[in-house]
Amino acid sequence: MDRASQVLAQGLPSDVPRTYVALAKKGNVPISTLYHRNHSRRSRQEQAQSQQYLTRDEEKAVVKFLLLMSSLGQPVRIKFIPSLAFSVARQRSTTGGAIKPPGKNWPRAFEKRHPELKARRVRSIDWKRHDNNIHDKVRGWFEVISAVVQQDTTVLTENVYNMDETGVMLSMLGSVKVLASKDDLRDYRGAGVKRTMVTAIECISAAASTHRSNWTTFPNPDWHYAHSENGYNDSKISIEWLKRVFDPKTKEQVKQKPRVLICDGFGTHETLEVLEFCFANNIVLCRLPSHTSHKLQPCDVGVFAPLKTAYRDQVERLNRGGVDTIGKEHFTSLYSPARERAFTKRNMRAAWAAAGLLPFNPDRVLRDTPKPPPELAGPGIDGMLGTCPQDRALQTPITPVTPVSAGGVASLHDLIKQDAPALDMASQQRLQRHVCKLASAARISFAERALLQD
Repeated sequence: MDRASQVLAQGLPSDVPRTYVALAKKGNVPISTLYHRNHSRRSRQEQAQSQQYLTRDEEKAVVKFLLLMSSLGQPVRIKFIPSLAFSVARQRSTTGGAIKPPGKNWPRAFEKRHPELKARRVRSIDWKRHDNNIHDKVRGWFEVISAVVQQDTTVLTENVYNMDETGVMLSMLGSVKVLASKDDLRDYRGAGVKRTMVTAIECISAAASTHRSNWTTFPNPDWHYAHSENGYNDSKISIEWLKRVFDPKTKEQVKQKPRVLICDGFGTHETLEVLEFCFANNIVLCRLPSHTSHKLQPCDVGVFAPLKTAYRDQVERLNRGGVDTIGKEHFTSLYSPARERAFTKRNMRAAWAAAGLLPFNPDRVLRDTPKPPPELAGPGIDGMLGTCPQDRALQTPITPVTPVSAGGVASLHDLIKQDAPALDMASQQRLQRHVCKLASAARISFAERALLQD
């Protein structure tokens, strides 16, 4: 409803004559606009809406459906939006005539009309790792870990560690911006690509320090090397890392205090030999809940991303120097400077803070981890539209609201019947507004039914 229609609907106090001049002065609206609106001339916005593929109420239903799917973690692809609009438009036809699908530019125009929607690229993620499904796991983790790092006074900050492994592609050339000939239409560049993966095991402490020793599956001093059948970490490498890297490098500073080692829930970290060694050496092994490492693991949330970026830069430099194919013999000379750039005190402190551990602040993670949506019981139209206190809202017929439930439609119908016998000018205006709201609710209901059936 535009401003002029609102002024006409609100009216004036009983002691003020109802004239266009008085209404215009009160609402700061031109007299001509009030006159035209009172004689059923539509505003420019309403005239433009009549030329749109979907009506305003139908677009409201589509927007509500898209927001619902987004909140459930299943946003609708843009290429499917026209088919949704087509489904809604088809149910509107009463003549049986052919209705064409919307044009190719309709989704973009639809987005501009509705600022609550935004087009963006999303990547696929394992549904078990989706934020909607891990809230309870995250909350449970902080309840457990607080007893270790907060309540246990024997645990010192410098004795809390996070260990994680990361895979590094040898030829990690990414998409980059370049300056090239304007006539060259190629969107790629030549490079010798060897899809060989190297696994590196890294460990950082809550005091923002890291081991100089690095364990990798591929010769720098103080580095350790191992080999596995599939190139990934296994139970043998895990226990060897504990015995030959972690324990010797951290034992001297603990002063008989316990060491806390946080790691993900891979089975290679929880073998009997690993558990026995940790128990014998006063190492408290804390396992992250499954599918939560992207939220809770300091290495994952703070240092591995800059590490991969720095490694790509090193590969780019070597590639510009004339080395077309990156092999295993190049790995340590590339990884070592990248590691120095990524594992800074600033990045490590930020990693522990982002994981909500130091300073201890579970809300840092929980506020970005939505609670799972409630179960959708009985997906009927009333359930989709929701309920609201319509009886109270509709007691003021001057400013009726659009019903969003079957009860609201019934209440509005009762008001229409009450206004029908008294057909003075004020009652006619109220009756017209009530009918418009009732029609709007019906259009939304039919549109949502079409979306559910699609």
